[in-house]
Amino acid sequence: MLTPPNLSLYVHIPWCVQKCPYCDFNSHALKTEIPEKQYIDALLEDLDTDISRYSLNNDSRKLHSIFIGGGTPSLISPNEIGRLLAGIKARLPFKENIEITMEANPGTIEATRFEQYQKEGVTRISIGIQSFEQSKLKRLGRIHGKEEAVKAAQLAHNIGLNSFNLDLMHGLPEQSVSQALVDLEKAIGLNPPHLSWYQLTIEPNTLFHSKPPTLPDDDQLWDIFDLGHQKLSKAGYVQYEISGYSKPGYQCQHNLNYWRFGDYLGIGCGAHGKLSFVNGKIIRTTKVKHPRGYLNLIKPYLQSEIEVEENDRPFEYFMNRFRLIEACPKKDFIETTGLSIKAIQPKIDWAKSKGYLQESESTWQVTEKGKLFLNDLLEGFM
Repeated sequence: MLTPPNLSLYVHIPWCVQKCPYCDFNSHALKTEIPEKQYIDALLEDLDTDISRYSLNNDSRKLHSIFIGGGTPSLISPNEIGRLLAGIKARLPFKENIEITMEANPGTIEATRFEQYQKEGVTRISIGIQSFEQSKLKRLGRIHGKEEAVKAAQLAHNIGLNSFNLDLMHGLPEQSVSQALVDLEKAIGLNPPHLSWYQLTIEPNTLFHSKPPTLPDDDQLWDIFDLGHQKLSKAGYVQYEISGYSKPGYQCQHNLNYWRFGDYLGIGCGAHGKLSFVNGKIIRTTKVKHPRGYLNLIKPYLQSEIEVEENDRPFEYFMNRFRLIEACPKKDFIETTGLSIKAIQPKIDWAKSKGYLQESESTWQVTEKGKLFLNDLLEGFM
């Protein structure tokens, strides 16, 4: 038996104006106009299929959060985003003050669109800035400029969104420590409630993987993180997960649900989902990946459904949970995995002996050493 956790919804929009050389997400460069009406129809049909397949009409949980990601969701018109959100609400009840996030690129939006998305129900916008330096933006394949990035953040402030996020990268090709810190200072100067500040990594199946750029070395990366973390803390930002910083009370609720091993439906091209059931079963789902197949294949939209076996659950749980800075309640592990503490105590003892974990009567806490050797810590739970 287990207790199903909060339920969220991820919606994937697969189109971009062009593919960035570092991006390994399921995104496709635009070649024609987006079939947005057809795609929104398909998303709602996809959701209907999940609701029926997993008997979610009988589920007492209300939707905790929605995240519309991509790709570039702001390529979809506000009217169709509004129709999507209205359709979701008609199918699944919303929690009061639900967080509804939509990703947007500064180069594809205008003031009127920000306001229109908000009027259609979006409460939080995540803006893909990545850098404020024009040469770095060009190297990253971004289509916006510095001025557009600044204007987008100012617009998000002006319309009074509940919150907004700036995505900012460091460790960029040939980036010095001082350049990375200047980028961060500019982002802090715009005073966003939330900052996702993360290191560029080279992923398989990307242009950067086939033609690797010159990146800062490990010493430079450590200096960037250490000095940047100090600047963020001084400006009032609290690190609550590996690359997530926010002003107090502005953590991304959708991401917190991921890292706390919460449940989420995934609809749209290549979207992933995770669902728990009171009978102790946990499944992970993946939807058809390519837009052509998603829109034209015989339904349903499901590509795979895999049960998470009991011996895999400790690794899956801690792979998510150890991203967070907060202590991990033992009660949450029991309720969301359906396992007993005895099942993992030898591994906990090993992690403590290595100095990776601290244990109290009710929690586990990753140590500073554990954060530095996070991959080694996680491998211990495989």
